[in-house]
This record gives sequence, C-alpha cells and structure tokens, in this order.
Amino acid sequence: MKIHYPCDRARPRLSSIVTLALAMILAPVGAVRSQPLQIAPGFPEPLTMSGVSGGPNNSGDCGFVSQAPNHVINVTQDLPYWRIAVQTAGAPSLMIQGPRGRFCVLPANAAAGNVEFSGYGDKGIYTIFVGDRSQGQHPYSLSISQKRK
Repeated sequence: MKIHYPCDRARPRLSSIVTLALAMILAPVGAVRSQPLQIAPGFPEPLTMSGVSGGPNNSGDCGFVSQAPNHVINVTQDLPYWRIAVQTAGAPSLMIQGPRGRFCVLPANAAAGNVEFSGYGDKGIYTIFVGDRSQGQHPYSLSISQKRK
C-alpha cells in the first residue's frame, strides 16, 4: 500500500489555472470553441476551412449566427493585407469581431453566395461568424489569403 501525502501531488502551474479560469468564464458566451488558428505574415496559403453557416442567434444587422464563433484567429503580427472569403449558398453574411471592433460584411449583390472582407490585419484575436440572413444553414468554404485578387 502506498500512502500519498499532500506534498506528493503535482502542483498546478499558474498558466494552467489562468487558462482554465478563462475557459470557464468565456465558455458560456461561446468564445472558447477550439484553439485559435495562429497566423502571421508569410503564412502558407490559402488557408481553407469549412463549416455550416447560420444559427439561432439574430445578430440584428448581420443575419443569424451560431452561439459560438465558427472560427477564432489569432493574428500574431500585423498583416499588411489579408482577405477572408466565404463561398456558400443561401443569403450569407460575415461577422468579424477584432481589435478594431465589429464588422458586418454582406455580399455585393443579394443573389451572390460570396462574401469577402479585406484590408490591413491588426495584431490580435478575431472571432468569425459565418451567418445567413434568411435563417438558413448551408455548408461553406472559408479561405484566408495575403494575395490581392
């Protein structure tokens, strides 16, 4: 029989405690879904991801979105230029929350299934919601590039 004394237990690291506390605080609002994708200038491109658009939450101006972000991106260094493009069916929208605030991007015309956001990318965390203005849910493809069209 082995006796365990309190000093035998592994001591949690402060970073683990902080991470757990943040996860517990942010999880109810859907901010922690998975590890953020980290990108910096020179990232391999295009980065592509997929998912399902829309959700139960009415964002007001940017259609219906999921409770948690579809993607979380950590830009570790300023990007001189980046483009986030979504291709999907339905009535897509793109809601991005980042260091400079919240942006809602709608397609160039109502019949288009493509939505794009481009410009300077400040260092920081970006939460991306792929929405649908008519409460639909559709598979989508999202790509991130540093190349101009």
